[in-house]
Amino acid sequence: MKQQRHKRRESFSVLLISDVDRSSKQFNISLTIIRLIFFLILLILAVIGLLTFLFLSVNKKQQALQAQLTSQEALAEQLRVEKDALSNEIQTLQAENNDLREVSKIITSKREEAAEEEAPASNPLPTLFPSSGSGILIETYSEDRPYLSISTHSEGKIVATGDGTVITVGSDDTYPFIIEIEHENGYQTRYMCLQEVQLETEQGAQVKAGDILCIVTSDDTQLDYQILLNGEAIDPLSIIDAKG
Repeated sequence: MKQQRHKRRESFSVLLISDVDRSSKQFNISLTIIRLIFFLILLILAVIGLLTFLFLSVNKKQQALQAQLTSQEALAEQLRVEKDALSNEIQTLQAENNDLREVSKIITSKREEAAEEEAPASNPLPTLFPSSGSGILIETYSEDRPYLSISTHSEGKIVATGDGTVITVGSDDTYPFIIEIEHENGYQTRYMCLQEVQLETEQGAQVKAGDILCIVTSDDTQLDYQILLNGEAIDPLSIIDAKG
């Protein structure tokens, strides 16, 4: 029968000698404990290394964030300065705009005053001759023919003889075009064309003395011109001669 061999356990001895009484103590430490202590030392070193790495990483990130924060603060300060500059510029522009408005008002007022001074005086009475350009009086006023007859030529113009309102633009069996204008003080004028003309006004239009009512398109176009005062026909030459 074979004898079983016992596995020999390796161990290390540590001898401690006192300097005082020269006594000694011996400790036996197994290889397993030494290995365990070595493993713990390695683990502690690894943990220390990991913590150091994490600390350095966090510190680096904090530095980067601090630098970014500093940059953002500098940018914010720059934007604030630009905002203040823009605000000052806007205030300056507003002041200049207000000045320009005042100048514009003054110029407009001056122009209106000049226009009022240059504007022709109103002419409520029908004192103008009804035809501008070449026009020949061919028939005067009479009781049988209570109007003037005027022969006009091509491109001549029939004009309003005074300020007023166009109350009629029409025709009848005799006249292809009839225009009636109502003036102040009971006056009314009637423009009756025996031939076709080019109409330049419309019913309801406000006209001034000299405004074009129609344009003659053919030679020898006859215009019969009548003035009514309170509904009664009067001699147009009495008004035209008296007023100019």
